[in-house]
Amino acid sequence: MIFEGIEFPTPPPYKIKMIEYTNLPSLEERRQVLREAGYNVFNIPSEKIYIDLLTDSGTSAMSDLQWSALMRGDEAYASAKSFFHLKDAIQEIMGFNYVIPTHQGRAAEYLMFRALDLKPNEYALSNQFFDTTRANVEVLGATAVDLVNEDAYDVTKEVPFKGNIDLQKVEAFLSEHHERVKIIVLTITNNSGGGQPVSMENIRKLGELAHEFKVPYFLDAARFAENAYFIKMRENGYQDKTIKEIAREMFSYADGVLVSAKKDGLVNIGGFIALNDKDLYWKIRQLMVVTEGFPTYGGLAGRDLEALAQGLKEVLDERYLQSRVEQVAFLGKLLDKNGVPLLKPFGGHGIYLDGLRFVPHIPREQWPSQAVVCAIYEHSAIRTVEIGSLIFAKKDANGVWQWPKLDFIRLAIPRRVYTLDHMLYIAQSISDLYKQRENIKGLRMTFEPPVLRHFNALFEPVT
Repeated sequence: MIFEGIEFPTPPPYKIKMIEYTNLPSLEERRQVLREAGYNVFNIPSEKIYIDLLTDSGTSAMSDLQWSALMRGDEAYASAKSFFHLKDAIQEIMGFNYVIPTHQGRAAEYLMFRALDLKPNEYALSNQFFDTTRANVEVLGATAVDLVNEDAYDVTKEVPFKGNIDLQKVEAFLSEHHERVKIIVLTITNNSGGGQPVSMENIRKLGELAHEFKVPYFLDAARFAENAYFIKMRENGYQDKTIKEIAREMFSYADGVLVSAKKDGLVNIGGFIALNDKDLYWKIRQLMVVTEGFPTYGGLAGRDLEALAQGLKEVLDERYLQSRVEQVAFLGKLLDKNGVPLLKPFGGHGIYLDGLRFVPHIPREQWPSQAVVCAIYEHSAIRTVEIGSLIFAKKDANGVWQWPKLDFIRLAIPRRVYTLDHMLYIAQSISDLYKQRENIKGLRMTFEPPVLRHFNALFEPVT
């Protein structure tokens, strides 16, 4: 392992008081597990995983204050005091009038797009939609349009705000189609593009465009605190502002937020919608009773609402955010020093390996990034995830695959879970695998689900 020139990250502002044991299965066990899982790592039992980087969603370690908050949960069916604690926390941080809890982020998306009555021949715009958000648009027959800036597609180019939406593209699209654009969703940070942040200037100017064309403008704010930290570090005029002040300004330019609280909410389950439009709020209230429950609990227990209210306060701690972002960057620097091809600059919640450069000998039809995901597990019992062709590729009218420009293997780092020792193991293992990359074989898909393919697809190795 190469360490020269790599600074160790800032120590986290907490200490560990409880641990969970993990298992490192043998190589033969790992190979058997992959076969039984159909070479889809979503099917691997968690006890067969040593380090789990599948997602940063719902995998955070909660604090002592959050665990104690669970004991204060008010489990009344309607209008429990725990809801009002959460509402107060969200309003203090974000400033929106109305709050609707949901059981997770995709439920918030489901409710929003149905309340807006999205239909075929209508559009939703974004810098880059992630999987469930796109699916919730497309299941209604509408079209999800990505308008991220072109820098996002240059894997090695280092620009400070690679997640920015292309404002010229947005203006051109709205000028031609604004009557059929039902919503703009700006994802901060941009998960599909590598956890890349969006600048305050971009957030503000997009808000001006949306309001000019009278299109609802929402932030997908699952990782809002990490985005605020990048603004503080990289954008002029924000170095002396607190994370809370930066976050409040971000939200001031939008009509509302869709949030998976399983990321920067620092909880294992939960989400919410917050907005200012009273009529839209009441439409969502009516819809949610059918699927989520009464509007003051939204599919969550009172204890979940209390833990989330506390987590939203803790995530604003700049010392925590510095440690978090620097830990991710430390892993990226180690891999980069060892020649592993990856996305730059490093994102907020994970490192994204460039699958097309990792295994250039595997054709797109053999799912190169998914093959690397399986090879990483086989080599070291680390679970990662493909963010590329498996999620976003589509067939045209002639049945020919249309491949996305980006094809990543995401190493999503759970919050407050792993130590630097784990980062060293991850870097060493993947660096060793990269040296043997010619031995990685492609995959053939044996089962293709019609929706959200990556969760349930099955594969076998190409012989």
